[in-house]
Amino acid sequence: MKRGEKVVLVLMALMVVGVMLRNWWVSDHETDKDRGIPFYTTATPELTRQASELYRQQQCRQCHSLWSVRNMMEAVPAPALDGIGSLRSEEWFYQYFSSPNPQGILPSRLKAEYRMPSYAGLSDDERRTLARYMASLKVQDWYLMETRKAEYEKLTGKEYRP
Repeated sequence: MKRGEKVVLVLMALMVVGVMLRNWWVSDHETDKDRGIPFYTTATPELTRQASELYRQQQCRQCHSLWSVRNMMEAVPAPALDGIGSLRSEEWFYQYFSSPNPQGILPSRLKAEYRMPSYAGLSDDERRTLARYMASLKVQDWYLMETRKAEYEKLTGKEYRP
């Protein structure tokens, strides 16, 4: 092997070792560890059972997703319900479900056939059960902050500063 070839070979070996050391260092000192699934519920098993039955009876799954991955080709663009209790209170949900016109409380840009129907015809207990359950669907604080930051930066084009 000629002298120039040996120099090139040594340099390539040093580069490979350098890249391997950098990758090892980054993986051992990485601060963005997987924090797990950010969504959870504070509902009791009984509340979950009752609300799940109402969710099924009222065909909420036709428009909303809950604890699942949405297929964007099949789903109506209604919000996913995971973590929605971190955004609204139980009382707010009760008023919303009790309203004869939910769009008066939360306007919708969806076509009329996809807008939230009124649940004022349900019994008071059923509306309260749905409200308690929706308020129990929480999201971890770190995820809520990251979501707010991303939304702010997307809408304004400016860096988010809390």
